Amino acid sequence: MGQTNVTSWRDFVFLGFSSSGKLQHLLFALFLSLYLITLTSNVFIIIAIRLDSHLHTPMYLFLVFLSFSETCYTLGIIPRMLFGLAMGDQAISYVGCAAQMFFSASWACTNCFLLAAMGFDRYVAICAPLHYASLMNPTLCAQLVVTSFLIGYLFGLGMTLVIFHLSFCSSHEIHHFFCDTPPVLSLACGDTGLSELGILILSLLVLLVSFFFITISYAYILAAILKIPSTEGQKKAFSICASHLTVVIIHYGCASFMYLRPKASYSLERDQLIAMTYTVVTPLLNPIVYSLRNRAVQTALRNAFRGRLLIIKNFLI
Repeated sequence: MGQTNVTSWRDFVFLGFSSSGKLQHLLFALFLSLYLITLTSNVFIIIAIRLDSHLHTPMYLFLVFLSFSETCYTLGIIPRMLFGLAMGDQAISYVGCAAQMFFSASWACTNCFLLAAMGFDRYVAICAPLHYASLMNPTLCAQLVVTSFLIGYLFGLGMTLVIFHLSFCSSHEIHHFFCDTPPVLSLACGDTGLSELGILILSLLVLLVSFFFITISYAYILAAILKIPSTEGQKKAFSICASHLTVVIIHYGCASFMYLRPKASYSLERDQLIAMTYTVVTPLLNPIVYSLRNRAVQTALRNAFRGRLLIIKNFLI
């Protein structure tokens, strides 16, 4: 309570790790390690694809922007969490909390529509391979990426306005490790029914619309795969989609659990565990899943790594 007393009424205080006690330094080391691995992995994928001309295709273009979006998403949450664990300062300003919610919601929504664009790319690659180059042209790819970022921006703005137009009670203690929608909404005074409805509608629009496009893409993909006469051909076709499908299941599973529920069903401990999954683990899994299941990405990563080592070696000599 002492920390709350010295915090002005315009500040919030994170209590996500307040019960960890002496484990906070251990958690700091663990999350810092995971974050550095996540950051390095995503940056390496971006660099490797950028340097390898063989990977300058729509599929890898979307993967670059997905890695970029995931990196930006973690930048808005993890460094602040690590600072709080290391320094013990868990206060965040009212404006800082609103900004964190805006950017985290924006990048999370962008990820959804980038995954939908990747699903459409896989549909064209499997169902219309002869027309792939003409259909997935640079103009269409650019339009899909820009649209994903634009929808993400509008969603983040909408979610932030819905929450921060409310009045907050005397307790500004957020039982979470970042300014996520459910824990901040729980601090609002008075009737929050309309705000809950607004959040639900926005979340449904983003999750269901993007997931609908992914589902339609995979329905056509499945139909096309089942028409392939050989088992080997079916396995090869499915392997093209396996990495994307794995990421989709993880991403949408966590997001649906967090945002498509009424306020009464929130559980602090459970929600923090789920939030930890999609803020720390999922951004780490994306580069691992795509690199482990994709020989082209593996080769590009090895070449990029060897190239950097050669540059360093020549510089030292």
